[in-house]
Amino acid sequence: MNLLQLIRSFTRTAEAGSIAAAARTLGISATAVGQNITRLETHLGVRLFNRSTRQLALSEAGALYLAQVRHIEGDLARAEAAVTTGDIAPAGPLRIACSRAFGRHVLAPLLPALQQRYPQLQLELSLSDHAVRHAQEAVDVSIRIGEQLDDRLVARPLARVPFVLCAAPSYLAAGTPASVAQLARHPALRYRFPTDGRPLPWLLEDTTRRIDAAMQPGMVCDDIDALAELAAAGGGITRLAAFVAEPYLRDGRLQALLTDDPRGRLAPMEVFFCVSDRRDFTARIRALHAHLQAGLPPAWRV
Repeated sequence: MNLLQLIRSFTRTAEAGSIAAAARTLGISATAVGQNITRLETHLGVRLFNRSTRQLALSEAGALYLAQVRHIEGDLARAEAAVTTGDIAPAGPLRIACSRAFGRHVLAPLLPALQQRYPQLQLELSLSDHAVRHAQEAVDVSIRIGEQLDDRLVARPLARVPFVLCAAPSYLAAGTPASVAQLARHPALRYRFPTDGRPLPWLLEDTTRRIDAAMQPGMVCDDIDALAELAAAGGGITRLAAFVAEPYLRDGRLQALLTDDPRGRLAPMEVFFCVSDRRDFTARIRALHAHLQAGLPPAWRV
């Protein structure tokens, strides 16, 4: 009997709230997860879950057992990390969750070099703009902006990415704003944050004053790449992270605004490297953290 496998099925089911969700994170069938839980209950001689046709809930014994065993996987990983030094290269699975735009434009180009350096790593990149739960989704590391931070996670600053105010030359042909005050005459193309449904505010770096609030209503979009296309098609003025704006600026589809006005400098995007526990900085995660720090543009590093 592989007791660790049985415990893993139990803990993932308890954290995910269903056998089907646990099966997805474990990469095995729901039938196999259910059988593992039954074998564990038989081994312990107690019922770990109270089951009904509509829900699965921990029993009193199950809640007590979960509190004792939920950290076993992490403890084993940390024990492995303790001896993973010197010439022993990082190896094993490493699941990274990230927002779609940062993942596409920044992480994806950097990860192949990490894989080539450490071929025993099994990298998985999961992109979503919705809230990611480490335990339930078997995530090792999440890359998050400040608005996504969760006080249950350990977050290390990773980057400060500049924002750029920009619009299409075709839109600006009717008049280019020369100051923050003149932005009030223009529509703002804004990004709606999927986690809570609110458009993210445009804040100035020195005063944290919102400048989008004074602008005319414009279109709202929950995909940053689509927002860039709306701007390139002449829809109005938008705020884009540098990694999204750069190719548009380079080929002339967008034009940066207020670049010479220190009062128009936007507060940067704060990006964080997040794990569930300080002890989770295993060799795999340390290798990823160091690789990202070295691969980011020097002007973004913190």
